[in-house]
Amino acid sequence: MTKISMNVNGKAVSRDVPDETLLSDYLREHLRLTGTHVGCDTSQCGACVVHVNGRAVKSCSALAASLEGAEVTTIEGIAQNGELHPMQQAFTDHHGLQCGFCTPGMIMTGVDMVKRYKAEGRDLTAQAIRHELEGNICRCTGYHNIVRAVEDAAAKM
Repeated sequence: MTKISMNVNGKAVSRDVPDETLLSDYLREHLRLTGTHVGCDTSQCGACVVHVNGRAVKSCSALAASLEGAEVTTIEGIAQNGELHPMQQAFTDHHGLQCGFCTPGMIMTGVDMVKRYKAEGRDLTAQAIRHELEGNICRCTGYHNIVRAVEDAAAKM
């Protein structure tokens, strides 16, 4: 067992967990933050994407014990003061979801993508969005509305 302390969604948390605990399991099982979904356990689908120290990470491939002191943000932590994050609102406005299973990972990937492109001064085109989303699998849609949602959110972020 290892005692892990980190900041999750702006709150300090600390738990004793087995050394092999994945971040996704830590969030879901120990902290009850179930918005982070696990679809494949192999880092292929992207449903488990969260932000660690400001960068998108597939939480099913990160050991919680390796993130001592980290800043972690989950889908539950991006809305502010009761208002949806612009990416969440855009997914709602453009129906960028079907069953919703992949949606938290898509949104967290989208937020990271927009921040990186804006910081680097690069244009976020539909083609770039599709390329960036290659690590996120949606089994329900053709991605058209997801791309539109990311484009809309990028304009508002």
